[in-house]
Amino acid sequence: MTAVEVAATSISSVTLEVPDPAAAGAFYTAAFGLGAQLGLRASDTPTTGFRGFTMSLVVSQTATADGLIGAALDAGATPLKAAKKSLWGYGGVVCAPDGTIWKVATSSKKDTGPATRQVDDIVLLLGVADVIASKRFYVGRGLAVKRSFGRKYVEFAAPSSHVKLALYGRRALAKDAGVSPDGTGSHRIVVGGDAGPFTDPDGFAWEATSG
Repeated sequence: MTAVEVAATSISSVTLEVPDPAAAGAFYTAAFGLGAQLGLRASDTPTTGFRGFTMSLVVSQTATADGLIGAALDAGATPLKAAKKSLWGYGGVVCAPDGTIWKVATSSKKDTGPATRQVDDIVLLLGVADVIASKRFYVGRGLAVKRSFGRKYVEFAAPSSHVKLALYGRRALAKDAGVSPDGTGSHRIVVGGDAGPFTDPDGFAWEATSG
């Protein structure tokens, strides 16, 4: 068995710290229909600009991406990047009312059926100061690398039912999201998983969970 096959350490949930959990919950239900993998808790901890992470929803086709982006905009999200085709597929970026940046994307460039609201994968991308150093840190916490591209990008292995974790340079991630990389204060996100509790080199906090 490879290291990827035997990996047990993973993310079971992410919790967003938001000013109004009830309002945020209503938005995420209307926009994306996300369930237990996304938690919400009240916080007014100061934060400005880019918070150093994005959330990505991976779907099967362009019509599904368009539907979820449209639902998010109808529910109060702000557009950051209009959905369009690219070399890797198709997708767009929005900012939720609580300030979290969401990318909805698919590797497909055409539809194979009617649009659905099915999300295939949820990916937490951390914008880090040093991809190699953060990769080393997370490997030391028991995460197994699925794929790695030098100092540019790292993706960790995870059960399909869990949230996936990836690392990207902070400036590159901000550019991908269509925002300035500048920002200070709290990330306003807490990661739940069997590797916690700890705080990583970029200040992202993990809590211990049972699954």
